[in-house]
Amino acid sequence: METAERLTFTVTDLKQHEYCARIVYYTYCLPLIRPTTFKMEAGKQAHELAPDLERRRSLKAYRLSDGEREFDVWLASDAPGLRGRVDMVITREGGEGLPGEIIPVEYKDSPGRGGPGWTLQLAAYGVMLEAERRLPVQRGFVYYLPQRRAHEFALTAELKARVTATVLAMREMVEYERMPPAASQRAKCAACEFRRFCNDV
Repeated sequence: METAERLTFTVTDLKQHEYCARIVYYTYCLPLIRPTTFKMEAGKQAHELAPDLERRRSLKAYRLSDGEREFDVWLASDAPGLRGRVDMVITREGGEGLPGEIIPVEYKDSPGRGGPGWTLQLAAYGVMLEAERRLPVQRGFVYYLPQRRAHEFALTAELKARVTATVLAMREMVEYERMPPAASQRAKCAACEFRRFCNDV
């Protein structure tokens, strides 16, 4: 298998690995078989509509009084080896000798606060933004589209370090084609597009 092109993962891969590592394994080691589910298509459509709606809103949902917004921002970084598109980036100017800040925002077509994969996804965008723009990224938001509500997540140094460690684990898994264990919570398997390939589930 040619792995050179696959050693740079997407931020979505990182999130999927947190949910179930086998999704990343199947995506890269069996790349021609991935099916598309209704849930995936519905989420894609919701994301396409979100930027137009967001431009009409203030930053009140994020409890911010100021900030410049950018939409669909493409990012890439050789270290740790990631690429991806963050839904929105808010840049705030510093004041009184203080540096400004950059805040990544992800839209989710889902209720609730999500799982650790979402936090890791935000941290990955934070790592890439810090490297590219040389400004601190200490927090991020998930904006829940159905509820029109934003939730803030702290993007700590520990969380950013876990981004790098996870990418390294993914790279080793793909290079050596080592199938990881199934998800510990089998309820996750119910709607998985790869369920039929897991004979031990």
